[in-house]
Amino acid sequence: MTSPRADVTAEPPPAPRAAPAVSAAEAPLVERAPHRPAPPAPRSTPQHRTAPHRSAPQGRGGPPRLPPHPALLPAPPRRTMSVPEPAGGEEAKQAKEAEDAEKFSFMATVTKAPKKQIQFADDMQEFTKFPTKTGRRSLSRSISQSSTDSYSSAASYTDSSDDEVSPREKQQTNSKGSSNFCVKNIKQAEFGRREIEIAEQDMSALISLRKRAQGEKPLAGAKIVGCTHITAQTAVLIETLCALGAQCRWSACNIYSTQNEVAAALAEAGVAVFAWKGESEDDFWWCIDRCVNVDGWQANMILDDGGDLTHWVYKKYPNIFKKIRGIVEESVTGVHRLYQLSKAGKLCVPAMNVNDSVTKQKFDNLYCCRESILDGLKRTTDVMFGGKQVVVCGYGEVGKGCCAALKALGAIVYVTEIDPICALQACMDGFRVVKLSEVIRQVDVVITCTGNKNVVTREHLDRMKNSCIVCNMGHSNTEIDVTSLRTPELTWERVRSQVDHVIWPDGKRVVLLAEGRLLNLSCSTVPTFVLSITATTQALALIELYNAPEGRYKQDVYLLPKKMDEYVASLHLPSFDAHLTELTDDQAKYLGLNKNGPFKPNYYRY
Repeated sequence: MTSPRADVTAEPPPAPRAAPAVSAAEAPLVERAPHRPAPPAPRSTPQHRTAPHRSAPQGRGGPPRLPPHPALLPAPPRRTMSVPEPAGGEEAKQAKEAEDAEKFSFMATVTKAPKKQIQFADDMQEFTKFPTKTGRRSLSRSISQSSTDSYSSAASYTDSSDDEVSPREKQQTNSKGSSNFCVKNIKQAEFGRREIEIAEQDMSALISLRKRAQGEKPLAGAKIVGCTHITAQTAVLIETLCALGAQCRWSACNIYSTQNEVAAALAEAGVAVFAWKGESEDDFWWCIDRCVNVDGWQANMILDDGGDLTHWVYKKYPNIFKKIRGIVEESVTGVHRLYQLSKAGKLCVPAMNVNDSVTKQKFDNLYCCRESILDGLKRTTDVMFGGKQVVVCGYGEVGKGCCAALKALGAIVYVTEIDPICALQACMDGFRVVKLSEVIRQVDVVITCTGNKNVVTREHLDRMKNSCIVCNMGHSNTEIDVTSLRTPELTWERVRSQVDHVIWPDGKRVVLLAEGRLLNLSCSTVPTFVLSITATTQALALIELYNAPEGRYKQDVYLLPKKMDEYVASLHLPSFDAHLTELTDDQAKYLGLNKNGPFKPNYYRY
């Protein structure tokens, strides 16, 4: 009698109930899937209950382990899953195998099809087919590649190219036939006009002043030579001065801040403007000279930003001051120069210090810088501020605005100061006051806003960490010692518009923005509404100096009268739907004030 255990090798085991349903056509498919483990046998079959146990792996000298999950078992011998051959013999079997081969071939084709569609090398070739302003390069933005598009430059619709002809060598005329200007491209005037019209919408106070005084022409006969940033906002100021009766000639106070299309729009409107974005140092002084040195035209008013125009007139054309009625200066640097001239007894005309007026200090310097510092850094470096260590040099109104913005975004902010009062303010505002040398090795960003020179020296730059960002929010490019970086051992690499990597011999890089010049106007834009406050203040200062009776202002530096400061503020209140409370006669008498102002003494600090 044959034992049951011998039947396992001699004959197929009794199949479950579902086995008879397997047709002869399906049987070979079971044979051609040896990689799949055999399904567990019913528990009622003793032969199948013990078979897996015999093939289960044994422990190292120990008792047998429990069988692993069927999916983890090696493929069992084919004979354990043998199925009776279908009727038809060997020919039917070969035919079925051929049919199965076709099926598996189709499945393999479907599986491999997506892989054939992934052609990375070809895709990269497709990317390079798209031309850009810097040549054929990848469409992806990379800080390691030069970029001259509007995103990188931000402050202007068009950017200068090194291989283009200098505007000084071009012969251009506007639609009126005049060529008394020098701009990048007069054909951009239409676009610049739209920029100016957009700015006018948020400068309603200056437009209101223009409409109120246009009939009186308080600047009739004024010949104003100006040197300021040439943006859409300053264009509104220039056109306001012209509407009030003045003749204007204008140049830029910063070689990177000019919006070319706005300069073109001013030239088209008849303003003698000499400025373009990306001027050289020689171009800068040439433009100023073209504004001042004119046959048959002599300025009698100066509007300056930084003192460069005033300095040029003193050095080259001192006789012009015989007819100058006054100077209006709006920057810390320029005001400092005026006080130096006054102290030395060389200031021969009255000068109005707009920078220290309340409307300039508390609004333009603070609120404008608080918003534009972030814009400038983001556009140029894409830096994330959260957790970054930043040192701000100077805690005046500009420094206060920068610190407040950076702190709000989670940066760790240090402050350097020379003034104990400003230093105490920084401490009370939650900032740590340090010397620059104490933190220079660890900070990620260095921002200067002092108006001084050599605030960041070569020694500081040598000690900075790799990829430290260095920028300036003051007026002049003297705050960072950029000249010391132009040496043979250091390599300059332009990675974006206004972004240079200065590379040390050991591979360390310092990211220098705008070559140390004013960051927000060189690399981004500024809030129009805040500039409306400053522009209105400048216009009133020019009107005051030009129309002041002889003897009111002597050869000294003056602040804008408090009454005018309050008038500038009152012009901007309607934009916020703000309503002032009026003093009663009794209240005004009690305070010793005029009901209509001024409401604070000149020594009051807001």
